[in-house]
Amino acid sequence: MERCFAKKTPLALCLSTIIFGGHSAVTLAQEAGATQDERELELVEVTGSHIKRAQMDGPSPVASLNAEDIAATGVTDLIGLFTKLPVSGQGTFSTQANSSDDTANGSASVSLRGLGADSTLILVNGRRVSVSPFAKNIDTAFVDINNIPLAAIERVDILKDGASATYGSDAIAGVINIILRDDFDGVEISGKVGGTADGGGGESNVSMVLGNVTDNSSHTLILDYFNRDEILYADRDYSRSANQAALRPNDPFATDFRSSSGIPGTIALASDPTDRLPDTFGNDVCAPEDIDAANNLCRYDYAPFMSMVPSTERVSFNYLGRFVLGGTVEAFAELNGQNSKTTVKGAGSPSFNELFMAGDNPNHPFADMPTHPFFGQDLTMRRRTTDIGNRRKEAESDYFRSVVGLEGELGDWAWEAAYSYIKSDAVERGVDGFPNSRRIQEAIDSGLWNPFEPSSNSAEALAYIETTTTRVGKSTNRSYDAQISGPVMAMPSGDLMLALGAEYRQESISDNPDDQFLRGDVFGTEATQANGSRNNTALFAELAIPLLDTLEMQLAARHEDYSDFGTTTDPKVSFLWSPMDSLALRGSWGTAFRAPSLSQLGLGRTDESPTLVDSLRCAAVGNVNKACEPQEYTVVFAGNPDLGPEESENFNLGAIVNIGEQLTVTLDYYNYEIENIIDSDTQFVFSNFGNDPSVVDRLPSSDPSDPGEVVTIFDSFRNIGDLSTDGLDLDLRYNLDTGYGSFGFSYVLNYMLSYEDRRPDADGGTRVDREAGDYELPEMRWTAAVDWNRDNVSARVAVNFIDSFAQDASVQQPGMSDIDSMTTVDTTVNYFGFEDITITLGATNLFDEEPPIDYADFMGFATTVHSGQGRFAYLSSTYRF
Repeated sequence: MERCFAKKTPLALCLSTIIFGGHSAVTLAQEAGATQDERELELVEVTGSHIKRAQMDGPSPVASLNAEDIAATGVTDLIGLFTKLPVSGQGTFSTQANSSDDTANGSASVSLRGLGADSTLILVNGRRVSVSPFAKNIDTAFVDINNIPLAAIERVDILKDGASATYGSDAIAGVINIILRDDFDGVEISGKVGGTADGGGGESNVSMVLGNVTDNSSHTLILDYFNRDEILYADRDYSRSANQAALRPNDPFATDFRSSSGIPGTIALASDPTDRLPDTFGNDVCAPEDIDAANNLCRYDYAPFMSMVPSTERVSFNYLGRFVLGGTVEAFAELNGQNSKTTVKGAGSPSFNELFMAGDNPNHPFADMPTHPFFGQDLTMRRRTTDIGNRRKEAESDYFRSVVGLEGELGDWAWEAAYSYIKSDAVERGVDGFPNSRRIQEAIDSGLWNPFEPSSNSAEALAYIETTTTRVGKSTNRSYDAQISGPVMAMPSGDLMLALGAEYRQESISDNPDDQFLRGDVFGTEATQANGSRNNTALFAELAIPLLDTLEMQLAARHEDYSDFGTTTDPKVSFLWSPMDSLALRGSWGTAFRAPSLSQLGLGRTDESPTLVDSLRCAAVGNVNKACEPQEYTVVFAGNPDLGPEESENFNLGAIVNIGEQLTVTLDYYNYEIENIIDSDTQFVFSNFGNDPSVVDRLPSSDPSDPGEVVTIFDSFRNIGDLSTDGLDLDLRYNLDTGYGSFGFSYVLNYMLSYEDRRPDADGGTRVDREAGDYELPEMRWTAAVDWNRDNVSARVAVNFIDSFAQDASVQQPGMSDIDSMTTVDTTVNYFGFEDITITLGATNLFDEEPPIDYADFMGFATTVHSGQGRFAYLSSTYRF
């Protein structure tokens, strides 16, 4: 490792970005003197700044992972990488836990510091890309990082402070800039196969890189194929049943999550659905093990039929080219495309008192029982339509990105102008197991379909009630950008550098389910409807000021004008000071914002089924029909065109210490204050306005003290509250050369000192809805790794730790333990002894660690924090020629 922070380094161009994991331990870049020859080194634009530099340094905290580092982690896609990063937090999501109720099947994105995927800006080669046409959880706009294969990536930069002054909206938590491979000369073919120890999840990946570089041009083409088999909850012992109480008989807190909609189901009076019986009449009866006598229900175990991780197939291409047009002017082009197919499975569709049978219906189950209380009465029911099959959704998306531009030099100034067009099309089809509620009611009324005797129904009846569903989405992003940067004047410690730029962007999104959804004719699934577009104009400027040989200051500002909510201006101030050879201090302060997403503004009526507690009814009648326990309820959401932007203020202070030639220590303190968070809080609305019929629609009850069972809850999005968080990022690196090979030791830690999500309370004040250590908010994450190489062999062992955190507040009971911490071990071994060939054998979660117990949901673990994949072993090889 070379010495850093030379006394004559005017802009402290000695600080390289922090490398996470991998074979490249943190290095401190080459000393940069102040001579003109050294200034003529190739300049590059560093993530977080528009001013080109000789090295990847700067005042803002930027971590970087190159292709070698990524390969060493053993992951097979970008989301696998980001879930391992300690800086990732609550809101990061993968395809794990995709279900027939999910609104973004097959997609994935990352949330830096737990501030949300919509507050983490994703760039490709420094430019924005379009968001997914299907929002996550109805309103979360995100860039689907599954569109970018690992084979196409040169490195990933992670800017860990707010960056709206540089990049605009969505950069509240930071920026992830994915740099694609270019200037490749030759051919590279790679293949990888792997599988899990517990079943399901087998993977295969093949990629080819072709490149040619001449004096006047360069061309790089990357082709990639990826396939992953499904993992069902049935494939894991801890999630194979929704009856967690049966799976964990010695655990007093384990819950039976089986559905109250069973097969053949539960029969209830239409006039009072709380007066009900499990269907044990006739030929088809509720199985004894599914009868819930305490609540008069026929329950159903849906878990074995559901996807934990859906099957996925992706085919992609990436092309990057450059052409010298003459003098200093070059043209460049980037073309990226991918087709992705995902299949999601779920149990048969449930109905919850939506269907009715008249008292004189020929299929009435008590027609021959005149003494029964239900004789001649109109009935409703809770029933699974398993007779038309289990639900299956097929999602297919096509992603296309194109960038064309020119760049060159005007004296000492560099300029660039480009046009980009990005489009994402998606279609989601319900191809099996979805009933049409209008036709199913018609079939009940006519006697064609008997809900209480499934085995008696004809193929004609089943074909009549089943339907296929279609949801079509499209998202586009067109932008024109131009910028110029260069020296303004000479100063004693170097040149005063200036960057100026402008951007014009047009965005649109459409998410349209078919007419069946709009009429409310489909139950057992969820879909959103959203349509919107906006224009945005931005002007930005940046100054890099060498105040001293050892002190640089940066000033940046960006002004944004949106067509749908107004204007905003965000500044940023940062510095980098290296008072001695072995020490550098850095800091930044700035404001940032997030514009309301087009989904949040333009969402049409959308049905969701979140798990909530009817606290009002619980207080009135106790735990009747599990009113005091979390259950699924139908919630109708709509967009809010009056939303304003989220606004934030953030600062970062850090120190980088280089001890001798071997040890580097980096410590950063970060702090975020975010106001006017856009969100919904349905549980708050439910609990505080549960008696308002315009907010909560309930069934009538014969008991005057009982407010009645819930039919529908109505909710929307608001600028609902504020959030603050602060913490520490620590990075330790130590290199050691011995006679037994070279060793690299690393330790990367994120420690959340505080996290407060403040929401309104019932008295008009505020309450802390979530804080550090609460559900899905572990205070600490770290990764420790040892890398070793000698001759033709290298190896790596990494330990990943996620801290414990509290159980969900809705299930917390006295004596219940927190969700335990989870530690996993990853390892890889590489052999380079064959000419032009690299062979890698590796495993993630080597010891097949199971995720710790989460009592809040049927699968028994926190799917947003922990992985159910288990041990994944793989073999890969790369051939270069």
